[in-house]
Amino acid sequence: MPFAISPADVEDAARVIAPAAIRTPLLENAALNARCGRRVLVKFEGAQHSGSFKFRGAYNRLARLDAAERKAGVVAWSSGNHAQGVALAARLLGMAATIVMPADAPAIKTANTRALGADVVPYDRFTQSREEIAMRLVNERGAVLVPSFDDPFIMAGQGTIGLEIMEQAAEAGAEIGQILVNCGGGGMVSGIATAVKARQPGVAILAVEPEAFDDTARSLASGVRESVSPDARSICDALLSPAPGALTFPINRAYLAGGLAVSDDQVRDAMRFAFSALKLVVEPGGAASLAAMLAGLAPDAEGASVVVISGSNVDPDSYARIIAGGA
Repeated sequence: MPFAISPADVEDAARVIAPAAIRTPLLENAALNARCGRRVLVKFEGAQHSGSFKFRGAYNRLARLDAAERKAGVVAWSSGNHAQGVALAARLLGMAATIVMPADAPAIKTANTRALGADVVPYDRFTQSREEIAMRLVNERGAVLVPSFDDPFIMAGQGTIGLEIMEQAAEAGAEIGQILVNCGGGGMVSGIATAVKARQPGVAILAVEPEAFDDTARSLASGVRESVSPDARSICDALLSPAPGALTFPINRAYLAGGLAVSDDQVRDAMRFAFSALKLVVEPGGAASLAAMLAGLAPDAEGASVVVISGSNVDPDSYARIIAGGA
């Protein structure tokens, strides 16, 4: 059975999003190299529109809608980053957007989503089904559903990060050995793996997840899609998917070298390091890959290691507590 996306789909997504998306920087820092004892490059998606990589996939998906679909509008569910990406893409393309968001989502993500013009429908992530709520809205309005990761256009859009990494690494004279990618449902890592493996098959791609949400790592080990315990909790709100995607997992099973898991304390340490040494604001879910690298969890690699910092949307109060050394 063919995969949901091909390298050509990622190349096409790059063409579609080019007028709207930012080519985010690939950074190198002496303090990071010294602490890790290797060459590390940071792909900083916090510089993308709406503060995370999610704008790439959202714009690629919404740009494909025809006139009738645009008039009907779109519905999505998200803990915040996909919400903002969809909201901004919808505004740029002239359509209405409704986002089903957890009531406990970071306030800044909810506020930004509303500020971008989307309607927000809150729900309890522990007692209600976001999918059921979203599908009811889709059926009532005739709107188009925009999944957060399990959609070919979303996956291909996120995969443009991989194209940029390879191009920017070549510009920097760096041979890439491995890429660490934050992973919730697997849309970003599957897209990046599709793009990178087509250009350089020897690069190892690893998914990085919170310890209690290591469903992709466990699924890669077992060969079947594993799920997360209902009691699981983490500060990485952007990475709390209950299971790998039906479309993303076959790609990840074929292409990924494995999965790594980080603790919330390791994530906090990475956020502090990003602030003090890299001068970057990073949200918890965006810091997972950096956390794995700083904690020495990444395997040895021939060539440079890349960590994808996937987002910077963090509430000021919680960010201040973490930077100050608290929880």
